[in-house]
Amino acid sequence: MILTSFNRASCTKLEPILFAVSHFRKNYHSLPLNPFNYLLNSCSSLSDLKRIHALVLANGSHRNLLLSTKLITLACSLAPKMDYARQMFDVMPEKDVFVWNNLIRGYANLGPCQEALMLYRDMHRIGLLPDRYTFPFVFRSCAVLSALREGREAHCNVIKNGFDLDVFVQSSLVTMYSQCGETLSSELVFGEMVVRNIVSWTSMIAGYVQNGLFEKGLGLFREMIALGTQPNAVTLVSVLPACAGLEFFNLGSLVHGYAVKLGVDSDISLTNTLIALYGKCGIVDTAKCLFDQMPVRSLVSWNSMIATYEQNNAGGNAIQLFHRMEIENVEFDYITMVTVISACANLGALNTGKWVHELVRSRGLETNVSIANALIDMYAKCGNIDLARGVFNSFPRKSVVSWTSIIGACASHGHVDDALKFFSKMKEEEIMPNSFTFMAVLTACRHSGLVEEGRKHFESMRKDYSIGPGLEHCACMVDLLGRAGQLAEAYEFIHSMPSEPNSDVWGALLGACRIHGNLELAEIIADRLYRLEPQTVSFYVLMANMYAEAGRWEDVARLRKLMEERELKKKIPGHSFVEVNQTFHTIYQVQNHSIPKRKHIQLGHIHLKHSSSRTY
Repeated sequence: MILTSFNRASCTKLEPILFAVSHFRKNYHSLPLNPFNYLLNSCSSLSDLKRIHALVLANGSHRNLLLSTKLITLACSLAPKMDYARQMFDVMPEKDVFVWNNLIRGYANLGPCQEALMLYRDMHRIGLLPDRYTFPFVFRSCAVLSALREGREAHCNVIKNGFDLDVFVQSSLVTMYSQCGETLSSELVFGEMVVRNIVSWTSMIAGYVQNGLFEKGLGLFREMIALGTQPNAVTLVSVLPACAGLEFFNLGSLVHGYAVKLGVDSDISLTNTLIALYGKCGIVDTAKCLFDQMPVRSLVSWNSMIATYEQNNAGGNAIQLFHRMEIENVEFDYITMVTVISACANLGALNTGKWVHELVRSRGLETNVSIANALIDMYAKCGNIDLARGVFNSFPRKSVVSWTSIIGACASHGHVDDALKFFSKMKEEEIMPNSFTFMAVLTACRHSGLVEEGRKHFESMRKDYSIGPGLEHCACMVDLLGRAGQLAEAYEFIHSMPSEPNSDVWGALLGACRIHGNLELAEIIADRLYRLEPQTVSFYVLMANMYAEAGRWEDVARLRKLMEERELKKKIPGHSFVEVNQTFHTIYQVQNHSIPKRKHIQLGHIHLKHSSSRTY
């Protein structure tokens, strides 16, 4: 409810103004904002605004249009929701375009954006024409809601009312179409702009990048610079994800240097984007340096740094940084939890994963679909399929990702029958499988040698769901056929593939040749692999082992010489993490990856590295 009276005891600081205000009671339509101007201009909290509003109501000045408009403007900026401003708006006896714009802007900023579009329709219904300041907020709301139809209708009104050449209206149109995935429409609007400011250029660059057109975004950024328009921090924030997406580290560094030159490198959003860039490019130390030097950090800052660790196989550091968030009382969101859960999955840290799961429950985030999917994956990778099933069964809204996660979990644990049952149930509930779902199903078939079952699902992809099989699906089928001893069929399958087979596809068949001792076919395949990936050591080692088993030591020597000529390096030793009492240990597998020598026995060994500093 709007205040209809005020408590004089709580408004003692307003009393010096009461006498001056009383002189204006009888003629409130001509009331200037003074003596309220000083109070309104110095108002910095919602409670103060309500006191001033109570005074206005008691004084009878609330019917003054200028005064009511200023009260609504302050309510939109000081209140966390639009309820208070809307109550004042609804009781105003007179409303002009300016006050309508203020309320529409408030809803566009604070939400719900649907109300902004409803107000825009109400303006038309009562015959009040919008102006050039109305449309940018309407288009912003359409962008948030992905309301393309409503956005197109508003675009027609822009043209009808003669605002189609206004640079701010056009820029908001570019953003709206881009966020709705209509890049071509954005290009058409941008191409028609007679005058382009930094907002226009930034809107189009951001549109390209947000829709994955990274090269176009970078090209437009270069064009903007060439035409003499100086970018701002928002422009750089928009272009840096393109550098990350293409892994153009050098270009990203140049943009970073340009930000320093412009003096905008301290912008928090820009720093967050730079952390994400360096993390994506594997430059963890630089990302950490930027994070540590930030005087103020937002939640995005913490999430970006945690994600950087997780993406670069430093899950222990990711968990440690999350603990630091807890110590510093930084509120996390579902993005934080998904990243931390993924770090636990990669580490195989079951105990820490359970602790994170309990934290999720305590914060009421367990119904979040992204978190549930991450938990299923984490428990599966940590070896506890029962807990993975428990999360899946307790989740009410199962998406295709949820079903794919549990099918993949069952497949990886050898529970093939369960994986196929889940797939059947998924189809019964009319959840449309995607390419990842079929990859999980084919993996289940491969693990159990179910050739006919695998063929059926592979054909179903194209026939029933119009999903073109990717190279990973083809590699899985080749492995399935090869392990079953059907090498000739696997070879024919590769030649019938619609796309050029890669090293994964040929490598799967090479592995099958090793299992079944078909050296003749292996030589044909290896010759292709040497051309496709001449620096991959494993192919040479596998062939050398086959030659050694056949007693062809001259070929073993030839491969050893070829490896020396190509300066092939040994593989990095594999390692695993073991969690004991919330302390992580690293187990390294050290092996000899060189070509086998005659009458030489290879022995592997392991050693345990204790990392006492990593205690969580």
